[in-house]
Amino acid sequence: MKLLAPLLMAATLAATALPSFAQHAAAAAPAASAAAAPAAVAAAAAPATGKPDLAQGEAKFTAVCAACHAADGNSGIPANPKLAQQHPEYLVKQLQEFKNGKRPSPVMQAFAAQLSDADMRNIAWWVTAKKNKAGFAKDKELVSMGERIYRGGITDRQIAACAGCHSPNGAGIPSQYPRLGGQHADYTAAQLTAFRDGGRKNSLQMSQVAAKLNDREIKAVADYIAGLR
Repeated sequence: MKLLAPLLMAATLAATALPSFAQHAAAAAPAASAAAAPAAVAAAAAPATGKPDLAQGEAKFTAVCAACHAADGNSGIPANPKLAQQHPEYLVKQLQEFKNGKRPSPVMQAFAAQLSDADMRNIAWWVTAKKNKAGFAKDKELVSMGERIYRGGITDRQIAACAGCHSPNGAGIPSQYPRLGGQHADYTAAQLTAFRDGGRKNSLQMSQVAAKLNDREIKAVADYIAGLR
C-alpha cells in the first residue's frame, strides 16, 4: 500500500499535465505553420537562377523581338536599338522596367508584359552571344566635339567623360554599364534627350549627366558613339 500511494499520485499528475501539453502543442502547430508560410511563398516566388535556355531564348526572341530588332539583334531601324552583344544583365533590367512601368514605353511595355522572368533571361543571354555589327559616325563637323566629350567630358561644367563608365571603346562594364559602341546615333540621342528632359528616369546618374548637355552636344556624342568599335 505504501508503494501504491506514490504510484497513484504520479499517475494523477501525469493525467493533469497531458491536456496542458496537448493544448500547448496544438497552439504551437498553427504558429509554426504561419511562420513557415511566408518562407514557402518566398521560395515559390524566387526567380529561377539556373543556366539560361538559349534555345528558348532564340524562339522567344524570334517571336517577340525580331520584327523590330532584327533576327540577330542588329536592328536596321535607327530608332530601334541594336541588342546584339549587349550585356545580358542590362537587358534583363530594362525588360523588367518596361514591364513594371519604371521605364515608360507603351510599345515596349506591351511586349515585355508577355515575358516571364525566365523568358527575359533566356532572350538576354541568347542575343548577347550575337556579334554587334559596327556602325559609323556621319557628321564630320560634330564628331570631334563628340570625341572630346566622350573621352574627356567638359571639366568646367562638371560633365564626366562617358568613357569612365562605358569604356574608351564603348564596350561598357558587364552588370554595371551598357555597351554603347556601334549603337544607332538616333537612338542614343533620343535616350540622352529623354534622360535630360525627364521622359526616362530609370537611371539617376544618367539623368544628372544628360541634364548638363545641350542638343548639339547630345548629337555630337551620339554620332561619335555610333562609330566606336
